Amino acid sequence: MTAWALAACASSSDCFREEVFCAALVTDTQGVEDHGINQDAWVGLQQAKDNDLADQVDVIESVDSRDYLKNIAYFADRGYDIIFTAGIALEDATLQSADLAPDSVFAGLNQAFAESRPNLISITFPEDQMGFAAGVSAVRLTNTGSVAAICETSGIDAMRRTCEGFRAGVQYANEAGQTNVKASVIYRENGDREKLFMDEAWGYETANDLIRRGVDVIFAAGGGTGQGALKAASDFGVYALGAERDQGAALADSGLSVVASFYGQARLEVQEALRDVRAGKGDEIRVGLVQFTSLGPLFPQEWSGELALLLAELHAGNIQTGVEISR
Repeated sequence: MTAWALAACASSSDCFREEVFCAALVTDTQGVEDHGINQDAWVGLQQAKDNDLADQVDVIESVDSRDYLKNIAYFADRGYDIIFTAGIALEDATLQSADLAPDSVFAGLNQAFAESRPNLISITFPEDQMGFAAGVSAVRLTNTGSVAAICETSGIDAMRRTCEGFRAGVQYANEAGQTNVKASVIYRENGDREKLFMDEAWGYETANDLIRRGVDVIFAAGGGTGQGALKAASDFGVYALGAERDQGAALADSGLSVVASFYGQARLEVQEALRDVRAGKGDEIRVGLVQFTSLGPLFPQEWSGELALLLAELHAGNIQTGVEISR
Protein backbone atom coordinates (compact mmCIF):
# COMPACT_ATOMS: atom_id res chain seq x y z
CA MET A 1 0.00 0.00 0.00
CA THR A 2 2.84 2.40 0.78
CA ALA A 3 4.45 1.78 -2.61
CA TRP A 4 1.11 2.44 -4.30
CA ALA A 5 0.65 5.70 -2.40
CA LEU A 6 4.10 6.96 -3.36
CA ALA A 7 3.61 6.01 -6.99
CA ALA A 8 0.25 7.76 -7.09
CA CYS A 9 1.77 10.92 -5.65
CA ALA A 10 4.67 10.90 -8.08
CA SER A 11 2.34 10.97 -11.08
CA SER A 12 -0.18 13.38 -9.57
CA SER A 13 -1.19 16.96 -10.29
CA ASP A 14 1.03 19.76 -9.04
CA CYS A 15 -0.15 20.49 -5.51
CA PHE A 16 1.77 23.76 -5.50
CA ARG A 17 -0.78 25.18 -7.94
CA GLU A 18 -3.29 27.37 -6.11
CA GLU A 19 -6.27 25.87 -7.91
CA VAL A 20 -5.33 22.29 -6.90
CA PHE A 21 -6.21 21.43 -3.30
CA CYS A 22 -4.33 18.40 -2.00
CA ALA A 23 -4.85 16.47 1.23
CA ALA A 24 -2.92 13.52 2.60
CA LEU A 25 -2.86 11.08 5.49
CA VAL A 26 0.14 9.57 7.26
CA THR A 27 -0.89 6.62 9.42
CA ASP A 28 0.81 5.09 12.39
CA THR A 29 2.18 1.57 12.07
CA GLN A 30 -1.32 0.03 12.28
CA GLY A 31 -1.99 1.04 8.66
CA VAL A 32 -5.29 1.92 7.00
CA GLU A 33 -6.90 -1.42 7.80
CA ASP A 34 -6.76 -0.88 11.57
CA HIS A 35 -10.58 -0.83 11.92
CA GLY A 36 -10.10 2.48 13.73
CA ILE A 37 -8.87 6.02 13.30
CA ASN A 38 -6.56 5.36 10.35
CA GLN A 39 -9.23 3.59 8.35
CA ASP A 40 -11.93 6.10 9.27
CA ALA A 41 -9.69 9.05 8.35
CA TRP A 42 -8.82 7.53 4.98
CA VAL A 43 -12.49 6.89 4.24
CA GLY A 44 -13.14 10.54 5.15
CA LEU A 45 -10.49 11.73 2.69
CA GLN A 46 -11.86 9.55 -0.09
CA GLN A 47 -15.37 10.85 0.57
CA ALA A 48 -13.99 14.40 0.55
CA LYS A 49 -12.59 13.86 -2.93
CA ASP A 50 -15.91 12.43 -4.12
CA ASN A 51 -17.66 15.51 -2.67
CA ASP A 52 -15.20 17.94 -4.28
CA LEU A 53 -13.73 19.03 -0.96
CA ALA A 54 -10.30 18.00 -2.25
CA ASP A 55 -8.88 17.61 -5.73
CA GLN A 56 -6.39 14.96 -4.69
CA VAL A 57 -6.04 12.69 -1.67
CA ASP A 58 -3.19 10.31 -0.87
CA VAL A 59 -1.96 8.16 1.98
CA ILE A 60 1.28 6.71 3.27
CA GLU A 61 1.04 3.81 5.69
CA SER A 62 3.98 3.97 8.09
CA VAL A 63 5.83 0.69 8.52
CA ASP A 64 8.24 1.89 11.21
CA SER A 65 7.85 4.71 13.73
CA ARG A 66 11.27 5.99 12.65
CA ASP A 67 9.71 6.88 9.29
CA TYR A 68 7.09 9.30 10.63
CA LEU A 69 9.01 12.50 9.92
CA LYS A 70 10.13 11.28 6.51
CA ASN A 71 6.60 10.27 5.50
CA ILE A 72 5.12 13.61 6.57
CA ALA A 73 7.90 15.48 4.79
CA TYR A 74 7.15 13.60 1.57
CA PHE A 75 3.79 15.36 1.31
CA ALA A 76 4.97 18.71 2.70
CA ASP A 77 7.80 18.85 0.14
CA ARG A 78 5.25 18.36 -2.64
CA GLY A 79 3.02 21.23 -1.57
CA TYR A 80 0.10 19.38 -0.02
CA ASP A 81 -2.30 21.89 1.52
CA ILE A 82 -3.24 19.80 4.56
CA ILE A 83 -1.59 16.72 6.00
CA PHE A 84 -3.41 14.56 8.54
CA THR A 85 -1.45 12.35 10.90
CA ALA A 86 -3.25 9.63 12.83
CA GLY A 87 -2.52 8.57 16.38
CA ILE A 88 -0.75 9.85 19.46
CA ALA A 89 2.50 8.22 18.34
CA LEU A 90 2.87 10.87 15.61
CA GLU A 91 2.36 13.84 17.94
CA ASP A 92 6.02 14.91 18.17
CA ALA A 93 6.65 14.39 14.46
CA THR A 94 3.56 16.41 13.57
CA LEU A 95 4.56 19.33 15.77
CA GLN A 96 8.08 19.31 14.39
CA SER A 97 6.75 19.15 10.81
CA ALA A 98 4.57 22.21 11.41
CA ASP A 99 7.74 24.17 12.17
CA LEU A 100 9.65 22.75 9.21
CA ALA A 101 6.88 23.32 6.62
CA PRO A 102 4.93 26.51 7.49
CA ASP A 103 3.14 26.55 4.11
CA SER A 104 1.24 23.34 4.85
CA VAL A 105 -1.45 22.80 7.49
CA PHE A 106 -1.02 19.82 9.79
CA ALA A 107 -3.93 18.12 11.55
CA GLY A 108 -3.13 15.63 14.29
CA LEU A 109 -5.85 13.07 14.98
CA ASN A 110 -5.92 11.94 18.61
CA GLN A 111 -3.16 14.45 19.32
CA ALA A 112 -3.48 17.08 22.05
CA PHE A 113 -0.51 19.38 21.49
CA ALA A 114 1.09 21.14 24.43
CA GLU A 115 2.14 23.96 22.07
CA SER A 116 0.20 25.82 19.38
CA ARG A 117 1.20 26.78 15.86
CA PRO A 118 -0.71 28.84 13.27
CA ASN A 119 -0.63 25.87 10.87
CA LEU A 120 -1.44 23.18 13.44
CA ILE A 121 -4.86 21.66 14.21
CA SER A 122 -5.49 19.31 17.12
CA ILE A 123 -8.37 16.87 16.64
CA THR A 124 -9.14 14.83 19.72
CA PHE A 125 -12.00 12.63 20.82
CA PRO A 126 -13.41 12.62 24.36
CA GLU A 127 -12.05 9.43 25.92
CA ASP A 128 -14.12 9.94 29.05
CA GLN A 129 -17.31 9.86 26.97
CA MET A 130 -16.24 6.60 25.32
CA GLY A 131 -15.68 5.00 28.71
CA PHE A 132 -18.87 6.51 30.11
CA ALA A 133 -20.98 5.03 27.30
CA ALA A 134 -19.28 1.68 27.84
CA GLY A 135 -20.05 1.84 31.56
CA VAL A 136 -23.73 2.53 30.95
CA SER A 137 -23.77 -0.32 28.42
CA ALA A 138 -22.12 -2.68 30.91
CA VAL A 139 -24.90 -2.08 33.43
CA ARG A 140 -27.40 -2.86 30.69
CA LEU A 141 -25.63 -6.13 29.82
CA THR A 142 -24.63 -7.64 33.18
CA ASN A 143 -26.46 -10.53 34.77
CA THR A 144 -24.18 -10.95 37.80
CA GLY A 145 -24.06 -7.26 38.78
CA SER A 146 -20.26 -7.24 38.50
CA VAL A 147 -18.43 -5.49 35.63
CA ALA A 148 -14.84 -4.39 35.06
CA ALA A 149 -12.54 -2.16 33.02
CA ILE A 150 -9.02 -3.38 32.23
CA CYS A 151 -6.70 -0.61 31.08
CA GLU A 152 -3.16 0.45 30.38
CA THR A 153 -1.40 2.61 32.98
CA SER A 154 -3.29 5.52 34.53
CA GLY A 155 -0.11 7.53 34.01
CA ILE A 156 -1.32 8.09 30.45
CA ASP A 157 -4.14 10.59 30.74
CA ALA A 158 -6.10 9.19 27.79
CA MET A 159 -6.22 5.82 29.56
CA ARG A 160 -7.19 7.33 32.89
CA ARG A 161 -9.98 9.36 31.29
CA THR A 162 -11.28 6.36 29.38
CA CYS A 163 -11.44 4.07 32.37
CA GLU A 164 -12.58 6.58 34.97
CA GLY A 165 -15.26 7.45 32.42
CA PHE A 166 -16.31 3.80 32.59
CA ARG A 167 -16.58 4.00 36.37
CA ALA A 168 -18.64 7.19 36.08
CA GLY A 169 -20.92 5.59 33.48
CA VAL A 170 -21.66 2.65 35.76
CA GLN A 171 -22.48 5.04 38.62
CA TYR A 172 -24.75 7.10 36.34
CA ALA A 173 -26.62 4.00 35.15
CA ASN A 174 -26.96 2.72 38.72
CA GLU A 175 -28.53 5.98 39.84
CA ALA A 176 -30.83 6.17 36.82
CA GLY A 177 -31.99 2.55 37.08
CA GLN A 178 -31.79 2.13 40.84
CA THR A 179 -29.38 -0.75 40.41
CA ASN A 180 -26.29 -1.70 42.37
CA VAL A 181 -23.81 -2.92 39.78
CA LYS A 182 -20.22 -3.07 41.07
CA ALA A 183 -17.48 -1.71 38.80
CA SER A 184 -13.83 -2.71 39.13
CA VAL A 185 -11.23 -0.61 37.27
CA ILE A 186 -7.80 -2.22 36.95
CA TYR A 187 -4.77 -0.43 35.48
CA ARG A 188 -1.48 -1.99 34.41
CA GLU A 189 0.62 -0.08 36.92
CA ASN A 190 4.34 -0.65 37.52
CA GLY A 191 4.58 -2.90 34.47
CA ASP A 192 7.44 -3.24 32.02
CA ARG A 193 7.70 0.01 30.03
CA GLU A 194 8.78 -1.95 26.97
CA LYS A 195 5.39 -3.69 27.01
CA LEU A 196 3.41 -0.45 27.08
CA PHE A 197 0.23 -1.03 25.02
CA MET A 198 1.58 -4.48 24.13
CA ASP A 199 1.17 -6.55 27.32
CA GLU A 200 -1.46 -8.91 25.97
CA ALA A 201 -0.60 -11.59 28.54
CA TRP A 202 -1.27 -9.21 31.45
CA GLY A 203 -4.60 -8.16 29.92
CA TYR A 204 -5.63 -11.78 29.40
CA GLU A 205 -4.61 -12.95 32.88
CA THR A 206 -6.26 -9.97 34.58
CA ALA A 207 -9.52 -10.56 32.75
CA ASN A 208 -9.35 -14.28 33.50
CA ASP A 209 -9.00 -13.59 37.23
CA LEU A 210 -11.92 -11.14 37.25
CA ILE A 211 -14.17 -13.49 35.29
CA ARG A 212 -13.45 -16.30 37.75
CA ARG A 213 -14.61 -13.92 40.50
CA GLY A 214 -17.97 -13.32 38.82
CA VAL A 215 -17.41 -10.41 36.43
CA ASP A 216 -19.54 -10.98 33.33
CA VAL A 217 -18.84 -7.78 31.34
CA ILE A 218 -15.28 -6.73 30.45
CA PHE A 219 -14.42 -3.31 29.02
CA ALA A 220 -10.81 -2.96 27.87
CA ALA A 221 -8.60 -0.17 26.50
CA GLY A 222 -4.92 0.17 25.72
CA GLY A 223 -3.85 -1.37 22.42
CA GLY A 224 -2.64 -4.97 22.65
CA THR A 225 -2.91 -4.87 26.44
CA GLY A 226 -6.64 -4.25 26.19
CA GLN A 227 -7.03 -6.76 23.37
CA GLY A 228 -5.65 -9.47 25.64
CA ALA A 229 -8.54 -8.83 28.03
CA LEU A 230 -11.07 -8.91 25.18
CA LYS A 231 -9.68 -12.25 24.01
CA ALA A 232 -10.10 -13.68 27.51
CA ALA A 233 -13.70 -12.48 27.59
CA SER A 234 -14.33 -14.31 24.33
CA ASP A 235 -12.58 -17.48 25.51
CA PHE A 236 -14.69 -17.56 28.67
CA GLY A 237 -17.95 -16.49 27.02
CA VAL A 238 -18.66 -13.20 28.81
CA TYR A 239 -19.68 -9.88 27.25
CA ALA A 240 -16.86 -7.63 26.05
CA LEU A 241 -16.80 -3.91 25.21
CA GLY A 242 -13.92 -2.41 23.24
CA ALA A 243 -12.32 0.99 22.67
CA GLU A 244 -9.98 2.72 20.19
CA ARG A 245 -11.21 0.75 17.16
CA ASP A 246 -13.87 -1.72 16.07
CA GLN A 247 -12.38 -4.48 18.18
CA GLY A 248 -14.82 -7.14 17.04
CA ALA A 249 -13.64 -6.68 13.46
CA ALA A 250 -9.99 -6.26 14.46
CA LEU A 251 -9.91 -9.43 16.58
CA ALA A 252 -12.17 -11.51 14.30
CA ASP A 253 -12.50 -15.04 15.73
CA SER A 254 -10.59 -13.99 18.86
CA GLY A 255 -13.17 -11.33 19.67
CA LEU A 256 -16.49 -13.10 19.29
CA SER A 257 -17.74 -11.75 22.64
CA VAL A 258 -17.18 -8.10 21.67
CA VAL A 259 -20.69 -6.67 21.45
CA ALA A 260 -19.75 -3.00 20.95
CA SER A 261 -16.74 -0.73 20.56
CA PHE A 262 -16.41 3.01 21.15
CA TYR A 263 -13.97 5.25 19.24
CA GLY A 264 -13.67 8.60 17.48
CA GLN A 265 -15.59 9.39 14.31
CA ALA A 266 -12.59 10.62 12.34
CA ARG A 267 -14.15 10.78 8.87
CA LEU A 268 -16.46 13.65 9.83
CA GLU A 269 -13.68 15.64 11.50
CA VAL A 270 -11.42 15.17 8.49
CA GLN A 271 -14.04 16.65 6.17
CA GLU A 272 -14.87 19.52 8.52
CA ALA A 273 -11.19 20.39 8.78
CA LEU A 274 -10.93 20.40 4.98
CA ARG A 275 -13.88 22.77 4.70
CA ASP A 276 -12.37 25.15 7.22
CA VAL A 277 -8.90 25.15 5.69
CA ARG A 278 -10.28 25.74 2.20
CA ALA A 279 -12.31 28.64 3.58
CA GLY A 280 -9.21 30.12 5.21
CA LYS A 281 -10.41 29.52 8.74
CA GLY A 282 -10.39 26.77 11.31
CA ASP A 283 -10.13 26.07 14.99
CA GLU A 284 -6.74 25.07 16.30
CA ILE A 285 -8.49 22.66 18.68
CA ARG A 286 -11.37 20.42 17.63
CA VAL A 287 -13.17 17.81 19.72
CA GLY A 288 -14.84 15.14 17.62
CA LEU A 289 -17.81 12.86 18.03
CA VAL A 290 -17.73 9.38 19.53
CA GLN A 291 -19.19 6.55 17.49
CA PHE A 292 -20.01 2.96 18.37
CA THR A 293 -20.25 -0.24 16.40
CA SER A 294 -22.52 -3.10 17.37
CA LEU A 295 -21.90 -6.64 16.32
CA GLY A 296 -24.36 -9.47 15.87
CA PRO A 297 -27.16 -10.84 18.01
CA LEU A 298 -25.32 -10.49 21.34
CA PHE A 299 -25.86 -6.74 21.31
CA PRO A 300 -29.39 -5.81 22.43
CA GLN A 301 -30.71 -4.03 19.35
CA GLU A 302 -33.26 -1.98 21.29
CA TRP A 303 -30.31 -0.39 23.11
CA SER A 304 -28.79 1.02 19.92
CA GLY A 305 -31.10 4.02 19.72
CA GLU A 306 -30.74 4.80 23.42
CA LEU A 307 -26.96 4.57 23.16
CA ALA A 308 -26.88 6.93 20.18
CA LEU A 309 -28.99 9.40 22.18
CA LEU A 310 -26.67 9.07 25.18
CA LEU A 311 -23.63 9.88 23.04
CA ALA A 312 -25.43 12.89 21.55
CA GLU A 313 -26.28 14.17 25.03
CA LEU A 314 -22.69 13.72 26.15
CA HIS A 315 -21.38 15.59 23.11
CA ALA A 316 -23.84 18.42 23.68
CA GLY A 317 -22.75 18.72 27.30
CA ASN A 318 -26.17 17.86 28.67
CA ILE A 319 -24.61 14.94 30.52
CA GLN A 320 -21.25 15.42 32.22
CA THR A 321 -18.88 12.58 33.04
CA GLY A 322 -17.10 14.47 35.82
CA VAL A 323 -13.72 13.17 34.64
CA GLU A 324 -11.13 15.94 34.49
CA ILE A 325 -8.27 16.44 32.05
CA SER A 326 -4.93 16.35 33.87
CA ARG A 327 -2.52 17.02 30.99
